Amino acid sequence: MAKSLTQSQIIAKLADNVQLTKKQVKSFLDSLASLAYNEAKNGFTIPGLGKLVLVQRKARMGRNPATGEQIKIPAKKVVKFRVSKAAKDAIVGGAKPAPAKTAKKKK
Repeated sequence: MAKSLTQSQIIAKLADNVQLTKKQVKSFLDSLASLAYNEAKNGFTIPGLGKLVLVQRKARMGRNPATGEQIKIPAKKVVKFRVSKAAKDAIVGGAKPAPAKTAKKKK
């Protein structure tokens, strides 16, 4: 299985693709991350990739795996990333083809 790219590898590839210095690309990525952190509560969309959203989870009953005892898990806010359809299709592949319809012959 291939390893994921490191931050420095990502910066190097982007710098090469857009003909900017590594320092400029790193500064841009840092600015993008900072903006995303500040705006995630309102929903932050990265076109072509997806959207960061803040979601309120409801309180629920859970189970302590060590003892089996039921516990109450309190409500809390969590950050989720919703992958865009374009990104999903590009990574996983397009929609599965519909099954072929058979034509009925008329008598």
